[in-house]
Amino acid sequence: MSFKPWKQPLLAAVAMVAGTTAATAQNVQTAQRDIELGRYNEARAILRPGSTPETAFELGRLYQMRDMPDSAAFFFNKAAGSTPFGQVAAGRALLAKGQVSPAEAQFDAAAKATKNKDGKVLTMIAQAYGESDGKNTGKAQTYMDAAQAVFKKDDPALMVARGDVFLHSDQGGGEAMTSYDRAIAANPSYAQAYYKKGALSVRSRNFNAARESLNKAIELDPSYAPAYRELADMYYYAGQYDLALSTFKKYTDLAENSPSTSAQYASFLYLTKKYPEALTEVNKVLQSDPNNLTMNRLKPYLLYETGDFAGASTAMDAYMKVAPADKVIPEDLAYKYKIMSKTGKGTEAIAGISDIIKKDPSKACDFQNDLAAIYANQKDYKGAARVYSYKLTNCKGDLTDQFRLATALTGDKQYTRADSVYNIILTAKPTYGPGYLARAKVNSYLDPEAKQGLAKPYYEKYIELSKAEGADPTKFKEGVVEANGYLGVYSFQKGDKAAAKGYFEQVLALDPENAGAKNNIKILSAPTKATKTTTTKTATKTTVKKK
Repeated sequence: MSFKPWKQPLLAAVAMVAGTTAATAQNVQTAQRDIELGRYNEARAILRPGSTPETAFELGRLYQMRDMPDSAAFFFNKAAGSTPFGQVAAGRALLAKGQVSPAEAQFDAAAKATKNKDGKVLTMIAQAYGESDGKNTGKAQTYMDAAQAVFKKDDPALMVARGDVFLHSDQGGGEAMTSYDRAIAANPSYAQAYYKKGALSVRSRNFNAARESLNKAIELDPSYAPAYRELADMYYYAGQYDLALSTFKKYTDLAENSPSTSAQYASFLYLTKKYPEALTEVNKVLQSDPNNLTMNRLKPYLLYETGDFAGASTAMDAYMKVAPADKVIPEDLAYKYKIMSKTGKGTEAIAGISDIIKKDPSKACDFQNDLAAIYANQKDYKGAARVYSYKLTNCKGDLTDQFRLATALTGDKQYTRADSVYNIILTAKPTYGPGYLARAKVNSYLDPEAKQGLAKPYYEKYIELSKAEGADPTKFKEGVVEANGYLGVYSFQKGDKAAAKGYFEQVLALDPENAGAKNNIKILSAPTKATKTTTTKTATKTTVKKK
């Protein structure tokens, strides 16, 4: 699943302080800095004691970034007035409520009052569009061009606002990236521009460029927490989950300690499949913020992933009752039906997803993994294999889907076909350890007495990969125990007791309490008797027995 259950806006801050005392100006600038770094509670604490239009304006920005349009409009209206600054504030209040035309009238009035000669006012208007959720950015270009004419050269804050505006337009990322580059050219020490450029590169999956820009932002400002958040996203998308999580932890360490930050951390734990840890964080957030929609969404997901299906069902029912219809996302429905399939409602679950696909065939590919999981939950591996075959044929499936198909075929006891699929995977990824382990298991099913040694080359390759430079022994341990156990039995079958004993000793080196290996060594070390011997196997250990 590749969605983000929390919102990460790309926003710029323009240091616009209109006719205030030095102390108020300093507070506003400090609050702007805190907002930029996502320290919303700290910013609010600074702004709340004051009652000036400038502090109200920044509170409006803060609440808009937190996706609270009503609160944003309230504070923008408190900052509204007859000055150009007040007119921009009034426009932002309207824009926050989706009233585009009245907002534009206020912006036009502010620009006219300054005769289009005040670059900061014009930049504030551009920023209003850049920080808006909507795509109504047509007139923003007029203000940006006017501001550019005033400055006569690229102003970093204007260029960042320009980039944010273009992110909402049909011209999209290309013009946005150009704007951020222009901001950097104007001020090579402007950390925010590097951050924006890096964040955009993450979204376009240009990881090398993302890493370069984000590391530069951190170099210029080691406290720039959002840069760590984007780096974590980058590592997540690249499949480097451990690095993603440790980097995200750096973000949370630098960001403020708040339910919002904890919610983001819980979400990231979920995305990196740290389900028990994520559930702990979710419950922690819900204690202080019981109406947090994202956490109420994640709770049933995580209860499902941790095996509490009854709890997941209760939590999903509760979430569906409070979630507005327009906030229910496809992942919600997918989990709803997967939970149903684990609570005795498999038929209804399959019917539910099938109905979604029937109503909107464009969503067919989105739900294939979930549909396959529901079949697997019912132990209908033939159905699961059929779904993955469909996905590979019709949905641009990848090697992960090939692996899932092979797993389903194994569950359906189609061992020969599963082996051929693993061959496809290992041909494409010849150093993929889990593929060799899975293929070895399939071949052990094809040769249950290990007489032909069909699994032998794959177990041997798995052991070889476990010793490769950079391999993590903890990730290979269980499979290496299994591999040595199999090779011990095979060697015994071939009459090589010394080799068999060596393999079982390797098992004990990794798992000293392995009863099967201990028993096998005891038997193999006993004086030779004229008795018939044979071997028996289990899924995880092997035992040589006398008859």
